[in-house]
Parts: sequence; structure tokens; C-alpha cells
Amino acid sequence: MADYIPTPEPIEQEAEVESAQPQSRRRGIVIVVVVILVLAAVGIWWRSTYSESTDDAQVNGHLLQVSSRIAGQVAKVYVDENQVVKAGDLIAELDPSDYKVAVENAEAALASAEANAAAANVNVPITTVNTGSNLSAADANVTGSHAAVVQAEEQLEAAQANNIKAQADLERYKPLVVKDVISKQQFDAAVAAADAARHLEEAAREGVRVAREREAQAKSGLKFAQTAPEQVAAQRARARQAQAMVQQAQAQLDMARLNLSYTKIVAPAAGIITRKSVEINQNVAPGQNLMMLVSLEGLWVTANFKETQLRHMFAGQPVEIDVDSTGKTYHGKVTQIGGATGSVLSLFPPENATGNYVKVVQRVPVRIDFTDLANEDPKHELRPGLSVEPKVKVK
Repeated sequence: MADYIPTPEPIEQEAEVESAQPQSRRRGIVIVVVVILVLAAVGIWWRSTYSESTDDAQVNGHLLQVSSRIAGQVAKVYVDENQVVKAGDLIAELDPSDYKVAVENAEAALASAEANAAAANVNVPITTVNTGSNLSAADANVTGSHAAVVQAEEQLEAAQANNIKAQADLERYKPLVVKDVISKQQFDAAVAAADAARHLEEAAREGVRVAREREAQAKSGLKFAQTAPEQVAAQRARARQAQAMVQQAQAQLDMARLNLSYTKIVAPAAGIITRKSVEINQNVAPGQNLMMLVSLEGLWVTANFKETQLRHMFAGQPVEIDVDSTGKTYHGKVTQIGGATGSVLSLFPPENATGNYVKVVQRVPVRIDFTDLANEDPKHELRPGLSVEPKVKVK
């Protein structure tokens, strides 16, 4: 019986199975790669359709110039370069000696003005009372002086009548004394009586003149007394002027105290000290730059988007902000879209006077404000100038 020889068919089947396994594996890999590519394409399409991003963006902040508001000599400096300070922290101090003297001088001027104002206010009622009594006295004086004039005129009339009679008697006695009708003694008495009557008339006339002058003076005094309201008004005006001087002195004192407070230079906001140039014993002038304060509060992002990315972008849209230095993602919102492109706002805007025009996609600055920076950046890791990549959700 011949030996049995097995056929090769099972070996060929095993080879076919072994060759089919790599092919199926390759097909699976191809399918996975295709799915990944499809998903990547969908992601890119989704991202390009529902969000806009740019890497031309940076963090912006306030750079505060710290300067002195008064002139003086630096007495103390409390900060160093790159030191973190809080709002209100004492940075430097000027010599306050001159400004303390100015405050004392202003206080003395205020005390003097207040004393003058008090005296002027007291004089107002005194002037009111005095002018009222003076008016009554002047009126009575005019009445009395007028009565004196009338009386003096009556006395003048009587003196004139007596003088006329005495002169007439003397004329009658002259021929009688020549004829010895009357005695020499009677004639001498008539002469004496005539002289006395003449002198009495002259005295009465002088009395009338004096009485009229006194009446004129009384009338002048009455006219002055009748200006009592004006005198009171003038005194009140002086009182108001004195009160205004008090207010002026108070303002000067306030200014002196304010200048004294300016000797202490404090940080206007929380931030980091940079470009420090102030030293002890240095004389500084108002407005002179002493140092720069980089504020760590109120930061925002300025992103320069292409003009083709602004079609669906508007204020209020949410933004995710990836920061290169921290590796974190922050949240914000679009606040403003620039009013012109960066090229127009540049120092030397481009011109196309030659006609050689090439269309270039322009970029527009967009401001993005952080919405929760206090919680997302409690350690103040963000700095102005850092590069960021914002993604604006436009749909």
C-alpha cells in the first residue's frame, strides 16, 4: 500500500488568511485617518464659521506717569525699580518745611480776617442805632436853630426901633441944648442913649447872622443825618467785604494745606514701578516725571483683525483669550471696533498717488475687555504688552 501524501490546500488557505489580516488592518488605519481628517476639516470649518481669531493681539494697560504737583527737595524715597505697590502707598516725600510755614501764615491771616469781620458785623447795629438818634437830634437842632433865627430877627427889629427913636431924640435935643432949653447933662444922656441903641442894633444884627449860620449848619447836619440808610448800607457792605476776606483767607489756608499734603507722593493705582529716576536730595519741579507706574488693573486686549473677519463681529460678543506667557485661557467680550484701519491711523498713512495700487487686506483694531479678571488673574500675572490669541464667537 502506497504511503499517504497530504495535499497543500490548507497551507495555501493559511497564507491567504495571513495576507488578509494586514490588508484589513490597513483599511482600518485608512478609515481612522479619513475620519480624523474629516473631523479636523469639520473643526476647521466650524471654527472658521462660528469664531474669528488672530495672533496679532496684545494686552494693553494704563501707564501712569508719577510726578510732583509742587516744587521741592526730595527727602525720602520708599520704592525701588520693579516694586509692586498698592493704590495709596507712599512712594516719595518732599521736604515739608516751607509748606508748613505757609500753612501757619495762612492760619494767621485767617484769624485776622475773622477778627475784622466780627468787628464789621458788630458795627452794623451800632451804626443803625447811632444814625437813628443822630437824625432825631439833627431834626430837633434844625427846629431850635430856626426858632433862634426868628428870635434874633425880632430882637433886631426891636433894636432897630430903639435906635431910630434914640437917634430921633438926639436930633431933637441938639437945637434945644444950643438954646439952653435943656441942660448939658440931659443932652449927654441922649447922646449916650443913641450910641447904646446903635450898638444894640449892630449886636442884634450880628446875632441874626450867627443864628442863620447855625441854622444852615443844622440843616447840613440834618441832610447828613438823613443819609442814615446809606450809612447803614455802607457799613453792611463793609461787613460783607470783611466776610469775603475771611473766605479768601480760608481758601488760601486750604491751598496751603493742600500743597503741604502734596509733599507726600502716593501711588495713584496698584501696579509696578518702572523707569524710576528720583533720588534723595533731588530738586523736583511741578510735572517733572519721577517714575512710571504700570497699572495692573483695568487691563484690556487690542486685537488687530482682518477686515474680512469683521463681517459678523459686533460689541458684546464673548471672547476666549489664550495667553502665551501663562498658558491660560481668559474670558472677555468685544467692547469696541476701531473707527479706522491701522494703516490709516499710522504716523505716515499710505498714499496711492502713483496709481500703482495693490489690494492688501487691512486690519482693524478691536478692543476686548476682560469680564472676570479678578478671579482669573488673582496674582496679576498679566502684563501690558503680552502676546495673546483671542477667539471671538461670532455665531
